[in-house]
Parts: sequence; structure tokens; C-alpha cells
Amino acid sequence: CRATLGFSIKQGVVDGTDIGGRRVVMIFDAPKVMTEGNWKLGLYIDNDADDDQFNKLVQVFSGQLGGPMGALAPLVGEIRGVERASIDMTDDGLIHRVVVGESIDFEVQDIVPFGVETGQPVRFNGMFHPVASDLTMAEAKRSRINAFGISYEGKTGLSTSEFSWAA
Repeated sequence: CRATLGFSIKQGVVDGTDIGGRRVVMIFDAPKVMTEGNWKLGLYIDNDADDDQFNKLVQVFSGQLGGPMGALAPLVGEIRGVERASIDMTDDGLIHRVVVGESIDFEVQDIVPFGVETGQPVRFNGMFHPVASDLTMAEAKRSRINAFGISYEGKTGLSTSEFSWAA
């Protein structure tokens, strides 16, 4: 399983440090059976984070401070890197885009089932997931990832997506 997760933090404080307005992008690769561990992880923290914010965000998203990411920390076999980068996140209705410098550019579209008159996308509510217990389902429209030795591109349904590790 390969995933790229983008976080736009509206408000929050970690050990007295305000992290509101910061952005973080996490990329990881895990085996097909994710509970086997040995995940590869990389983190981008936005350029506008000061040194204290940067350090606190690294601690949170690497699982050092516990919480949901702390529960996943034992599954991480290697942290491939942590870098500052320009992170742009845009939302246009059902379309969401994340761009991290020259390394990551992906777009997803929320899934609205045929016949749903309200136009509301599919949501999973009350589930266990380290990001949130309520998630909106979306389909990858395109992705170009080349970060921390993880490279793939494509979109949902294509068998041409590639994945490779740099030695």
C-alpha cells in the first residue's frame, strides 16, 4: 500500500507551540498486509513553519508524541527523510489537489454515488483510522509522486502505475 496524506492544520497547540496554519504531507509505503510493519515513511513540513513548529510537527507525525500516529510508529521500519518544502493545497468543490515542490502533485475527486440528489460524497463514519474517524471517500484522478525514493504515477483504475525504490 502506498499513500500520500496531506494535512492542513486549522488550529492546534503541541507542548505550548502553536501549529495552526501549518501544512504537512506524509508519504509512506507499506507491505500488502500493513500489519506486517516495515513501512517506509517520509515527511514534508511547509516552508513557513519556524524551527519550533517544524520540530513539534516532526514529533507528532513520526509518532514520537503518541496519539494516532504513535499507534502506527511500531509499524514504521524506516523514516526516509524529513524536509521543508512549499506545500500548496487547494479545494474546489469535490476536487482536492496537493502539490509539494517538484516532488508531489496529486488530485482526488470525492465520490458521489449515482442518483444521490444531494450531491453529498460517500463518507465512512465512526471507523478506526489514524487520520480521523470520519472520512470522505475519493478517487485518484492523477498522481505524480517522486519523494524520498518512492516513485509512482497514474490514476485510479490504471495498471500502468509504477512503484520503485531508489537504492
